[in-house]
Amino acid sequence: MAPTTNERPAPDRKAQLAQILRFGLVGGVNTGTFYAIYLLLHPFMPYFAAYSIAFVLAMVGSFFMNTYFTYRTRPTWKKFLLFPLTNVTNYVIQSAGLYALVTWAGMPTEIAPLVAAVVAIPFTYVLSRKILIPGTGEKPAEPEQTHSASTV
Repeated sequence: MAPTTNERPAPDRKAQLAQILRFGLVGGVNTGTFYAIYLLLHPFMPYFAAYSIAFVLAMVGSFFMNTYFTYRTRPTWKKFLLFPLTNVTNYVIQSAGLYALVTWAGMPTEIAPLVAAVVAIPFTYVLSRKILIPGTGEKPAEPEQTHSASTV
């Protein structure tokens, strides 16, 4: 059956795989940056304060690496201001994971942030893609109906 004009074309899987690989590379660099900042700050302040500062600084770097390298799009002030919203979920997942790993699992505070970061990766990819590439979060158009429907 031929596709109708209302259907979106299938995404180019090779391009999407390349994008995911670039995201992973950026994530590795960003995680290394975050972890280095965290380790530098950790001796001078409580672990959670060091974690939070390192997270914010790494997020700014992540924005620019993801716009230019991962998604190959132009950074704008709008995207820059929206990008932290996508990281709220990441921050909550990582923070909860960090707290649980340190408090309940007894994991050392030097290692727990890395473990918590790995768990948040899929969430971060989906959310950052929706912000940095407008239209990727939209649903495909519905086929036109032959009968009228309420718009309320």
